[in-house]
This record gives sequence, structure tokens and C-alpha cells, in this order.
Amino acid sequence: MPSIDDVTDAPDELSDDEAESLFEEADEVQDMMGEVCPYPQVEAKKGLQDLDEGDLLVQETDHVPCTENVPRAVGDDADARVWRSGDGVYRIYLEKQ
Repeated sequence: MPSIDDVTDAPDELSDDEAESLFEEADEVQDMMGEVCPYPQVEAKKGLQDLDEGDLLVQETDHVPCTENVPRAVGDDADARVWRSGDGVYRIYLEKQ
């Protein structure tokens, strides 16, 4: 039986500890709870424009497709990783390149 990872192209996942540590160090946090694509993609691209190389942008979302669509939208502008809470909350970590 295939798993969700067999049919998605999501970025690497973070552990709870690593995600919390990075969240505390974030240079910008965007609350995208309740928002659907393409709005989070647009906001991620705009947010990254204001950051310097190596800075971290974190988006919090409850819209699962964002975990694939946002990293795809920013492309080579950021290194993306994802944290899944287990209760429907996701964080997309975008380190500007």
C-alpha cells in the first residue's frame, strides 16, 4: 500500500525539537491559518524579498497543500523544510538562499 510520501513532493520534515528551536530563531513568522493557495505562496515570496541570505521565514498553516506549493513557489530562493504537529498545524521553514 503506498504512503502519502509516495504521491507527494514535500520538503524534508523537522523533528519537534528542531522545529521549536528554529521557530524561536525565525526572522519573520507569517500566520497563514485559514488561508488557501495561492495567497500563502504570494506572501512567502514577498516575505523572502525583505530578508537577507541565511534569514529564516516561517509560515504557520492548516492548509496541507501549502506544504508542497509554498516551497515549489519560492523555488531556489529558499531552502524549505516542514514540521507537522499531528493536530493539523504545519510550519513551513524557508531559509533564504
